Amino acid sequence: MPAVKMYTTAVCPYCVRAKQLLKAKGVAEIEEIRIDTDPVARAHMMETTGRRTVPQIFIGDTHVGGCDDLVALDAKGGLVTLLQS
Repeated sequence: MPAVKMYTTAVCPYCVRAKQLLKAKGVAEIEEIRIDTDPVARAHMMETTGRRTVPQIFIGDTHVGGCDDLVALDAKGGLVTLLQS
C-alpha cells in the first residue's frame, strides 16, 4: 500500500471524515502534517497543491485533493485501486 499523507489542522471535521474513510479502506498509517502549527508546511502545501483548504490528501505521489475529492474517488471505485497500486 502506498504511503498516505494528509495536511490537516487541529479542528477540522473534514480531516476527521477523510481519516475515517481511509481507515475504513484499510489504511493503517496516515502521515499528518499540521499546517496550523507549521507555517512552512502551510506554504509548502499551498505551493504544491495550489489550494488553501484542508485536508489535502496524497496517496503515494498522487494528489487526491480534499475530503470531497476523496469521497468522490471512492464513489467511483478509484480509491481502492489507488490504495492497491
